[in-house]
Amino acid sequence: MATELYALTAPVFVRALTNLDKIIDKARAFAADKGIDEQDLLDARLIEDMGNFISQIQRASDSAKGCMVRLGGVENVAMEDNEASFDDVKARIAKTIDFVKSVPADAINGKENAEVVLKFPNGEFKFAGREYMLGFVHPNFYFHVTTAYALLRMKGVPIGKIDFLGGI
Repeated sequence: MATELYALTAPVFVRALTNLDKIIDKARAFAADKGIDEQDLLDARLIEDMGNFISQIQRASDSAKGCMVRLGGVENVAMEDNEASFDDVKARIAKTIDFVKSVPADAINGKENAEVVLKFPNGEFKFAGREYMLGFVHPNFYFHVTTAYALLRMKGVPIGKIDFLGGI
């Protein structure tokens, strides 16, 4: 039996975002316990030209939402990218999870060969639905989730692979 495309989208996003939400709780507790200003964690970045922790959450959210919009043909939920606190990023994660869960499976299933066109200032990329999800969305989504995790680890937050994976 073939795996339906929906099984490779919504549940994957929900799991990773849920795990990220729990990791943020650990980061908040760590900051409180160590007397670290939460802003130090929120502003963390690997290098100057790379987005900070908040940006990583925003881009992971956008990746999940964009996939559901493009494959599911549903209206996007606008988010302003104005998060400034742990409460804000947790609210964005919750809103993203709610949006992802709102897209019905039958809106995604069967879209393996649907054309997806991404337009950028320097041109456009065309994908079939399955290749878009596997070759663009998943790597992009996990890049940002992993970077958010790595930024907190770099700052000393006591999290590990099981936190990232969700206690499999």
